[in-house]
Amino acid sequence: MAIPDSNDRELVPWTVRRLIRAARSASLATIMSGDCGGSPFASLVTPATAPDLSLLLLLSDLAEHTRYLRDDPRCSVLMTAPKEMNNPQTTARVTVSGLANLVTEPSLKARYLARHPYAAFYADFGDFHIWRINLIMASFVGGFARAARLQASEFVPDANSVAAIAEAEPLILERCNRDHANALARIAGSAGDWHLVALDVDGCDLSHGDRVIRIAWSAPLDSPQEIHAELLRLAGQQT
Repeated sequence: MAIPDSNDRELVPWTVRRLIRAARSASLATIMSGDCGGSPFASLVTPATAPDLSLLLLLSDLAEHTRYLRDDPRCSVLMTAPKEMNNPQTTARVTVSGLANLVTEPSLKARYLARHPYAAFYADFGDFHIWRINLIMASFVGGFARAARLQASEFVPDANSVAAIAEAEPLILERCNRDHANALARIAGSAGDWHLVALDVDGCDLSHGDRVIRIAWSAPLDSPQEIHAELLRLAGQQT
């Protein structure tokens, strides 16, 4: 992932969005209640993103962090890019803060499972539910002397673009998976029965069994019409 210089403020929101969308694991910080009330509590989670960039977590009612979120919805999530050098401090990362709430929309559960298909084994257990974290701010670190703090309004995608692409998503997925298997394999970069399982203003997710990869667009998209050209570009075809 290309990391912008801290002085290039315009590139930071796009980098933050790509990092959030690509994260497959993260650290969730909640606020402990009970005897240790007010102390921070960190745990491993596996996030996905809703079309509007809010975070989705599949959490068990039995988990400590779930109990803490019920008492206090304030939380933070740390996500990091893949390690590229020996020094972990050079790895790009972003900490987002927001408010968590329990959601029941089937589309959000489907979105989560598209990103984490292995979770289908336990997703319907009675104690597992989807939680959504609505983002308030982000603290981005791109490495030494590269940092920025952003309010949500500075990095979340445009609501009209999100809605337009979300509406068109089912038809695009159906057509691509039915008619363009070879192109999807080229986009994935390896042979196999790849399927397009999700897309949004920032990129798309492809799956092959339990393996899921995130592919970012060349830039954020505003309309469904732009997705066709972007998929052709990624497949190495002329637009």
